Amino acid sequence: MIASVSGTVEVLSPGSAVVDVGGVGVLVWCTPSTLARLRVGERARLATTLVVRETELTLYGFRDADERDVFEILQGAAGVGPRLAQAVLGVHSPDVIRRAVAEEDLATLTKVPGIGRKSAQRIVLDLRDRLGPPSSPVPPPPRAAAPPPAAADPRLGAAGEQVRDALVGLGYSAKEALDAVVAARTALHGPGDGAAVTDGGDGVTGDGAAGGADPAGPVDPAALLRASLAVLRPR
Repeated sequence: MIASVSGTVEVLSPGSAVVDVGGVGVLVWCTPSTLARLRVGERARLATTLVVRETELTLYGFRDADERDVFEILQGAAGVGPRLAQAVLGVHSPDVIRRAVAEEDLATLTKVPGIGRKSAQRIVLDLRDRLGPPSSPVPPPPRAAAPPPAAADPRLGAAGEQVRDALVGLGYSAKEALDAVVAARTALHGPGDGAAVTDGGDGVTGDGAAGGADPAGPVDPAALLRASLAVLRPR
């Protein structure tokens, strides 16, 4: 196992970074919050875990060992693979995930693109005794101060609404999130063109995303999130 990498950041993309480690460019897949801390030409140290499959070796990077540990534990839930586990950490911090699982807060878990109510229930059932309590108190989202839910937009569909809400949770404005998702859908599938759902190798396609049926056909929320981030954060 490669527990960490340390070196100069050579390349940043919406979903990954290339770190020069002793003259070797190592490709590391990271969450948006981790990538936001990196700068091309500067040194960085990332906690990492290597996922080994028959046809590929994939290195995932995190800001610290706690994120990495939660990433590995999340994959112990039925149907959760590395990409979906990384998507969870892209939306929530480790302690927010611990609180959500401990309190069976399905609403928090389903904010992650690709996780519907059934997937959230499986995560709670499988991991409630494995994640442990938060390392510091994490208050639940304030109900009174929470913004009203965004109005449904016919251009988004079910997956698009879920990705829009996730982008707002990452700090983008509602308009930025909406425009990015619409642009990403067009870039991925063309105007009014559907695309088949894929599981990104994780065995998960999402089950019951927020909103109604997608007017343009099924859309992979994880792919749409990556494409939307590419629109918002061009390198």
